[in-house]
Amino acid sequence: MNIIDDLKVQYKLGGIAQKMIYWNIGCFLISLVFFYQFKVGAFDFPNWIALSSEPAVFLLKPWTFLSYAFFHDGFFHLFFNMMVLNFASSLFLTFFSPKQYLGLYILSAIFAGLIFALGFNLMHLSGAVVGASAAIMAILVAVTTYSPLMNVRLLLIGNVKLWHITAVILILDLMQFRVENSGGHISHLAGAFFGFVFIKLLQNGIDLSKIVSAVLDFFANRFKKPSTPFKKVHKNYKKPVEKSTSRIVVKDKKQQQIDEILDKISQSGYDSLNKEEKEFLFQAGK
Repeated sequence: MNIIDDLKVQYKLGGIAQKMIYWNIGCFLISLVFFYQFKVGAFDFPNWIALSSEPAVFLLKPWTFLSYAFFHDGFFHLFFNMMVLNFASSLFLTFFSPKQYLGLYILSAIFAGLIFALGFNLMHLSGAVVGASAAIMAILVAVTTYSPLMNVRLLLIGNVKLWHITAVILILDLMQFRVENSGGHISHLAGAFFGFVFIKLLQNGIDLSKIVSAVLDFFANRFKKPSTPFKKVHKNYKKPVEKSTSRIVVKDKKQQQIDEILDKISQSGYDSLNKEEKEFLFQAGK
């Protein structure tokens, strides 16, 4: 099994948070090929990917209110964001469902994009923004709002309250608001605000993530392959008993082996599998 197959298996077995990290990394690799200016050492994102503050641009390209949240302006920008995303995601998914996670990521990115565009126009500024920071801040603030006193163990520091970590990140954003990357900090704070509102509404019985779930389900059903029409079987027809039993036995044995491998992953992680187990799991997932 090569590294590509190994990554495919990890993607299939991974949860929504791992898939989101894969999407961000994948988009960054694409941007390295198509949008990186090697002569000047900088990214040059087109206005159909980055979110522009110009109404004449974003009104014609409304998808940029989401696409910008999957691209990053440099390796360290991506690395830091994915570290925080992995941290915040593991905490968020302790309390909430993957659908709520995906809904919060998408809605907070759109909301933060709208606030960025509005803020820049009010300040008579022009620019563009990329990065998942706003959506990540929404996830972090959401779980902090829900469980602010949760203990988190940090390397070299020890146990701290979750709200302490979130407060430090927010204060750093506020301190840099007028120094550099004002557009980025506007979107960060907007994402944080949305995460707070998301949880408060959820605690009052309003789940905003259902909007995203309904839209995704709509498109999934539109592109879903039609089911095979039911074929009536003559009631006097009897399936060969021997063949039917044989198929069931093979299926149970294969499923049992898959279950044993998945149990091993849950206990010791994917890296604990040997080469034969990884190969078997990859073939079973085809």
